[in-house]
Amino acid sequence: MRTFAPMKYRMLTVEEMDIFDEDFKHFAVANGVSKEEWVKMNESNKEIAAELVGLFSDTVLQKVYENLKFIEHRSPSSCLVFKLNKTDIDLISLNANSEKIDLSTAESIHEALVNQSEELSIFKSKKTYSKTREEEIHEMLSQGCVNSSEAFWVLLEKVID
Repeated sequence: MRTFAPMKYRMLTVEEMDIFDEDFKHFAVANGVSKEEWVKMNESNKEIAAELVGLFSDTVLQKVYENLKFIEHRSPSSCLVFKLNKTDIDLISLNANSEKIDLSTAESIHEALVNQSEELSIFKSKKTYSKTREEEIHEMLSQGCVNSSEAFWVLLEKVID
């Protein structure tokens, strides 16, 4: 009986698997599972089939995480933007010092920076990864971070300087 390594990240959703359908077929073949074996495995040994999907999910997510450069987390009271370097993470943090300020949208962040900057605490910091880069990115995304852009990072850096 074939077994695969335990999952490192998470299982891809059905929608994500649909996107990578052709890639999964190639992946299965590369791991010695023909189309016929896959059908049989899916019917008779769902646990092993799920392990193969888990291994594929980890492979896809590893590649995605390796390519991520910027992520952010927004809430009404704060906006945290992270630059994901090879060995460490840079952070730019905007925090509202008033409940009148909302930092959850691009428009409201712009409004606060232009018209209410005295009501904001802004700082920059750096930390070294405590796990692998990709494991930390996975945790941060699991906690609500989303993809961000270099342009947003550069804009915030200009505000700080």
